[in-house]
Amino acid sequence: MITSLDRINQLAKKQREDGLTDEEKIEQRQLREEYLQQIRGQVLNTFSGMTVLDPLGNDVTPEKVREKQRRENQLLS
Repeated sequence: MITSLDRINQLAKKQREDGLTDEEKIEQRQLREEYLQQIRGQVLNTFSGMTVLDPLGNDVTPEKVREKQRRENQLLS
C-alpha cells in the first residue's frame, strides 16, 4: 500500500472543511506527485511483463515492450 495516501486523504478532508495553510498546500502537492510517480511505476512494471496475443494466438506484443523486457532480462542475468 502507498503510505502517503492516508496523509493525502487527511489534507483533502481538511481542504474541504477548513482550508489549508500555504505549507499544507505545498505538502499536498508534493505528496500527490510522489503518489502519481508510484502509480506510474506500478503501471509500467505491469506492462513490461505482459505479452499481447491476437485472436489467432500470434504474439503481437509492441516492439517497445519487447525491448524493455530484453533490457530487464539482461540486467537480471
